Amino acid sequence: MEQLKHECGVAMVRLMKPLDHYRRKYGTWMYGLNKLYLMMEKQHNRGQEGAGLACLKMNAAPGEEFLYRERAEGNEAIKKVFAAVHEKFRGFAPDELEDSDFAGRHIPYSGEIYMGHLRYSTTGKSGLSYVHPFLRRSNWRAKNLCICANFNMTNVDEIFSAIAVKGQHPRMISDTYILLEQLGHRLDRESERRFNEALAKGLSDTDITEYIERNIDVAAPLRESAPVWDGGYVLCGVTGSGEAFAMRDPWGIRPAFWYADDEVWALASERPVLQTTFNVEASEIRELMPGQAVVISRSGKMRLERIMEPERVLPCSFERVYFSRGSDVDIYRERKQLGRNLVGPILEAIDGEIDDTVFSYIPNTAESAFFGMAQGFNEYLNKCKAREIIGAEGKLTPEQLEKILARRIRTEKVAWKDIKLRTFISEGSSRNDLAAHVYDITYGSLRPGVDNLVVIDDSIVRGTTLCESILRILDRLSPKRIVVVSSSPQVRYPDYYGIDMARMDEFIAFRAAMRLAGERGLRSVVEEIYQDCLAQRSLSAGRMVNHVKRLYALFTDKEISEKIAEMVRPSGVDTEIHIVYQSLDGLHDACPDSPGDWYFSGDYPTPGGVRRINEAFINYIEEIYKK
Repeated sequence: MEQLKHECGVAMVRLMKPLDHYRRKYGTWMYGLNKLYLMMEKQHNRGQEGAGLACLKMNAAPGEEFLYRERAEGNEAIKKVFAAVHEKFRGFAPDELEDSDFAGRHIPYSGEIYMGHLRYSTTGKSGLSYVHPFLRRSNWRAKNLCICANFNMTNVDEIFSAIAVKGQHPRMISDTYILLEQLGHRLDRESERRFNEALAKGLSDTDITEYIERNIDVAAPLRESAPVWDGGYVLCGVTGSGEAFAMRDPWGIRPAFWYADDEVWALASERPVLQTTFNVEASEIRELMPGQAVVISRSGKMRLERIMEPERVLPCSFERVYFSRGSDVDIYRERKQLGRNLVGPILEAIDGEIDDTVFSYIPNTAESAFFGMAQGFNEYLNKCKAREIIGAEGKLTPEQLEKILARRIRTEKVAWKDIKLRTFISEGSSRNDLAAHVYDITYGSLRPGVDNLVVIDDSIVRGTTLCESILRILDRLSPKRIVVVSSSPQVRYPDYYGIDMARMDEFIAFRAAMRLAGERGLRSVVEEIYQDCLAQRSLSAGRMVNHVKRLYALFTDKEISEKIAEMVRPSGVDTEIHIVYQSLDGLHDACPDSPGDWYFSGDYPTPGGVRRINEAFINYIEEIYKK
């Protein structure tokens, strides 16, 4: 319902055969480039502010370009990037384009390693200079480095200091750029170490260069750089000498999956992307483990390296609820279970009036949870039928039995999303009126004044779309009551690992808790929390605690939900409104392998997250004081 800008997406392709193999088998040497395009399009959901790709041509002669990059901004960035790449081919004759040997020597982007990125800005920094991949150039192939990442670092200042003390002078303070310089510095040292080895072996001139490129190992720079990184990330890269790598954070916050056969190695942020692109089963896809890197040498030998020992492993649960594609076999099952787990709270909200309730969902990401919710209610009804039949002790007439067995929940597609309309929503006084029409309804789908309307969504974060659009348009159906259900728990805390949720006042749950505190005379407790947060500023991040939890501890989940229902009620709407949230226990039951729940619980996986929530609360209170 409420679009969140979120985790970026990464994709990598490493060809394991000469280009001519793909021309003979698949009709084109562009096999790798085409696969990268498909992988990026299949992850378009992960980033719509920019896209970029890089290509390494491993057999380029001296004086020829060997590392190519193309980037673009906007929702159509993927199309722009690949159009620009294909524009490079226009100057070549058809027979030259079909000749894989000629292409490998002379045509841009005819390489062996491809790397793609989809970007959502999460730090307020936008523009082409912030679009990945990032590139560090050198006349020495082995010292060239190109990286892209799905990540946010919580301690950019600390990383900056760690490289500035070495004498480096980065040209911008951006987590990706600073990591590029940090890794680049370590890669330089690794190259120099191999240079000294070559000298000790009596090598000279190009033999030294060849030795360096054949033996350089990017795992060493990763081990030396990664310990200072605090955040969720999947970092992908390629060196000019032909070593490709991808590393996942030691907490397992951000996801990464890879596939390999004798023709290709590939990595993506989501498993179904690889399944679709290469037409393989889920069992053939491997997950990159927390703190692990996959490294492919110049010769094509793949190995897994332990870069950091896993910390408290906490994969992001919001990936399962909202961000990842629902076509993944496990995510689809988990989202259905999220819906099934809400049967009890929904029954309470509708006073058990199943026969007088229409069940629906908010398009489009809540559809899987809706199926699970419907299945859960049908299972509930089956138990009710069984009790009624058993209780009748065989005295039912055929008509009575048929009536009992015929009971079903009523499901309808009540809401329709008019995507085109979003583009034309203007600012100013007309915005709210136009926003109310982002969704449309199915007229006649329920009985006015008789039926309850239950609509499930994947999450309720800010509450603005509920107030401005959803509730107002649903009220036109004149339901007896409206129950809006969130398949995720109350989003109470900012994320600092790749999602654009950084300010406390963005969350309707936080605003509800603050309003309850004011109404119940608990302002002094809020002031105490603020003072305790201030007192922590001098502490290291590892010694800080999340004092904001004490605000939510003042109230029950139900009290906060009731206050949210009150706050999102549009003016002029008198229908009874209930908000039902998933419980934390329900979330963990449905997503047992993704326990990272800091959005809901405030239990951040890294010290940097605790430091950032501390600052966010201080900033919120001080903004109030200014007013």
